[in-house]
Formats: sequence, C-alpha cells, structure tokens
Amino acid sequence: MSIIWVVLGFALLVVGGEYLVRSSVALSFKFNISKMVIGMTVVSFATSAPELLVSLQAALSGSPAIAITNVVGSNIANIGLVLGVTAMVGTIVVDKAFYRLNWPIMMVFSIVLYYFLKNDNILSAFEGMVLFMGLVLFLIILIRSTKKDTVVEEVDETLAVVSNFKIGTWLTIGAVSLYFGSEWLVEGAKAIALSIGVSEAVIGVSLIAIGTSVPELAASIIAAAKQEKAISLGNLIGSNIFNIASVLGLTAIIKPIPVTESSILTSDIFWMLGFAFVLLPLVLLPKKFEINRAKGFFLVFVYGIFMFLLFTAGK
Repeated sequence: MSIIWVVLGFALLVVGGEYLVRSSVALSFKFNISKMVIGMTVVSFATSAPELLVSLQAALSGSPAIAITNVVGSNIANIGLVLGVTAMVGTIVVDKAFYRLNWPIMMVFSIVLYYFLKNDNILSAFEGMVLFMGLVLFLIILIRSTKKDTVVEEVDETLAVVSNFKIGTWLTIGAVSLYFGSEWLVEGAKAIALSIGVSEAVIGVSLIAIGTSVPELAASIIAAAKQEKAISLGNLIGSNIFNIASVLGLTAIIKPIPVTESSILTSDIFWMLGFAFVLLPLVLLPKKFEINRAKGFFLVFVYGIFMFLLFTAGK
C-alpha cells in the first residue's frame, strides 16, 4: 500500500507542478512582466514547488531527514543522472557563463549549506533567510547580466491570453495536487523505509530525489533524442541553486530543520559537493566546453556507485 501512496504522490506532484507553472506564467503576463524575467524567476520558482512542498511536509510531519535529503539527493541526481543520461543521448554544449557565474554561485550555496548544517546541526530560520536573500541577490545579478534579446525557451507565449477564470482553476488544481501529492509521498516513503529497514535519509536521498527529478530527465531525453538543444547546463545548475536557497531556505524559515541523521553530514552532502565540483574539470578538460557521451557515462557510473554505497551502508 505504501508503494501506491508513493506512486500517487509522484503523479500528483507532476500534475500540480505543471498547473502551477502554467498559472504562474499566465499571471505574470497579466502583470506585464517581461518574458525573460518570467523564465528566470517565475518558472524556476514554480518548478521548485514540488520539492518545496515535499520538504515542508517532511519537516512539519517530524521527518527532517527527508526535508534535507530530498534537496541533497535532487542536486546529486540533477548532475549524476539527468545531466549524465542526457549527455549519453547527445553532446551538451556549455557556454562561458557556466564558470563565470553559474558554477561559482552553485558552489558557494552548496558550501554555505554545509557550513550552516555542520555548525550547530540545524538549519535555523535566520540561516534560511540568508539562503533565500542570497537567491534574490543572485537573480538580480543574473537578470542584469543577461542581454535583453535573450530567448527563454521555457516560457509559452500562448499563456499571455488565458482568462482569469482559467488561471484561477489552474492555481487551485496545482495547489491541491501539490498538497496531497507531497503528503502521500512523504507518508508512503516513511512506510517503505520502515518496511525495508533503511533510514528515512536513505529514502529521501534516493527514491524521493529521483522521483522529483524524473520529469526533468524525461523532458531532457526527449529533447536530446529529437536533436534539439538538449538541455541547458545553466538550467540544471539553476535548479540546484533554487533547491538549496528556495526549497531549504523557505522551509527553514517556516520550521527550522534539525539534522537527525549523521549520514547527511558524513556522507550525503559530500557527494553533493563532489558532483557539483567535478563539473568544472569535466567542462574544461578536452573537449572543452562540451559534455560528451564519455563524460555522461562517467557521471552516470559514479551516480550508480553512490546509489550502491547508499543502500549497502543504509541497511
């Protein structure tokens, strides 16, 4: 039964996330916000909503380990699984903004998160506020450094003419789906952890993290198979920054998150830092500024090692 709750939870999170993105973008057009700003901020916030609801639900229901490892695991999966598999389907070209802005900012947020958790074994409301304000500052810098004619592919212009009634309906469907999806997923995941004898942290960093990365993975593989621009490395890095700064930041502001599982600080977060760091040599090594099939295979192989060690140590 717990597996059914997990599957239903994932399904509702996908549906809820999709409707929230649509309604948020349509609402932004109503307020005459530019397409570029919508793509960089509104879409990014809306696509982080499933992770945010899962972490918040976990923190409020007494499972802080899931709240943290959901984000840590998603960040690992974004690079090891999503980026790796997509690169195996088709080579990803990397622009210079990667090492000038995106990668350094991701590393700063990752290291700051580690410091906040290691310092006193809790992510406090103040620290959550620091992370979130850091995100706002990053977005201001990002928008100012981006040319006015930049095309933001994520924004569907047909949403500019949607009626207020439809926006309200989408918002309602999105909010209700996200609420119940996050509740069922967390409860089902906790039951699975109990039944197979592993910690909630292991389930959070594996099952839940992969589940929240599946929509992104599917979209990336389809685009790569069609030989379109497969995936923007900047978008993936942006997703990792949002996961730390908005998901954990906002969750901690609402309810401080204690570190209840030692593996979070002794293992999981070091894997997250390692996957984030290894992107730099991967991009700069021959062939420069591209992630080809060989590099993609390397990422997936290391991700496989991570998963194997996770479950053998979690027993």
